[in-house]
Formats: sequence, C-alpha cells, structure tokens
Amino acid sequence: MKNFFLQVSGFRPTISELPVLIRGVGIAVLFGRLFYDSWIAVIFLLPLVIPWFIYKKKMEKMRRVRILGIQFRDAIASALTSLKAGYSIENAFREAGRDMELLYGKKSPICQELRRIYKGLGNNIPLEKLIGRLGKESGNADIEEFAEVFAVAKRSGGNMTDIIGRTIAVISRKMDVEKEIDVLISSKRLEAGIMNIVPFFIIFYISITSNGFFDPLYHNVVGVILMTICMLVYFAAYLLSQKIVNITI
Repeated sequence: MKNFFLQVSGFRPTISELPVLIRGVGIAVLFGRLFYDSWIAVIFLLPLVIPWFIYKKKMEKMRRVRILGIQFRDAIASALTSLKAGYSIENAFREAGRDMELLYGKKSPICQELRRIYKGLGNNIPLEKLIGRLGKESGNADIEEFAEVFAVAKRSGGNMTDIIGRTIAVISRKMDVEKEIDVLISSKRLEAGIMNIVPFFIIFYISITSNGFFDPLYHNVVGVILMTICMLVYFAAYLLSQKIVNITI
C-alpha cells in the first residue's frame, strides 16, 4: 500500500506513455456513459485512471524485464564463445555487445545496458559489480543470480567457461518452461480478452436495439447502486482473469 501511494505521488507520465493514459481516459468515459449515462460519472471515474495507468506501467515493466532476460542470455552466450576463443572475460563482454547490436539493434535494452557496463569498465569498476548493479536495477532474478555466482567464481578463480555455460543452460530451461506455459494459456488469454469487452458490447447493443431499456437504472439512487456493484464485480473479474493468464516462474 505504501509503494502504491508513492507511485501515485510520483505520477509523471512521459510522452511515450501518453497513449496509455489517453486509453485510460477513454475507458473512464466508456464506463461513465454505459454504466451511468452521465458525464458527471465520467468526472468521478477519471481518478481511477491513475491506478489503472500504474498497473499497465507495471505490466509493461515486467514485459521489458523479461525481454532483457532473454537478450542477456544471448549476450552471455556470445561472451562464452569469445571466452572459449581465448578472450578475457571483459573483452568477451565487449565482443558480445557487437553481436547484440547485429542481433537486436543498437537501441535494444541489452545494448543500452552493455554500453553502461562498458563505461563502468572504462572507469575501472569491476565487471562483477557492474553486472550485479544491472541485476538489481532491472529487477531480473536471472541476472541477479548470475551476478552473484559470477562474483564468487571470479574471486575464487573458478572456471568461467563452465560457470557461464551452466548459467546459460539453467536460464534456457527456465525460458523454455515459460514458453510452454505461454503456448498452453495463449488461447485462454485470448478468451479472457474477449470476455473483458463482452459486457460493453452487450450494454451497447441493448441500448441501441432497445432504446430506453436501461432507463430505470440511470439517474436514480437504486440504479446507481446496482450499476456500481456491477462495475465492481467487473473490476474484480478483470483482475482475477489477469492474474490467471499472467503466470510467472
């Protein structure tokens, strides 16, 4: 709860996030008009755009973290190849950066993070600390675990080639499981998305085809209470469906 209020107090949408914010305003208008047939209700519902925006921002961050994890796996795989060719571990990561630029482009998350690592190496910061900082700042558990193992191995003089190879195998197995889960629930995720918009189509369709059908539910206390309960049930069902179809391991 404390983190939520801190996020709300720091609510500062960027230009790239404006489409998400506009979509949230559109949803507030949709709820206000279909559930209450009132622009006043829209005004009261607009503050709900903030938690919705924060939630979508959190989901987008989780997606970016996952993409970074996949790209990091490919980066250390490239570094492993260079390491086997006789490069030092630092130079192996520099070579990995070139490969990642060819594979994902210079603006990809992994290339941006690798450039930060190269700057740190230029300032004589140990590689294990830079990777550890990347893991903590990104919030990716795989990178954090790799950084811890890498730091211990480097201090104790462990076999870097073997350690990186095993790390790649562990991360790859985890990603394979995630892909299998995505395939299994992809149809359910589509069904959940359809079911989330079905109530709006039902209300809109009945409003068009049976003009005045919902009039007893609008502009009176009992109707407002009933529609509010329906809206809360819808919100609960939406959050439950999102929790079911967004499985993390």
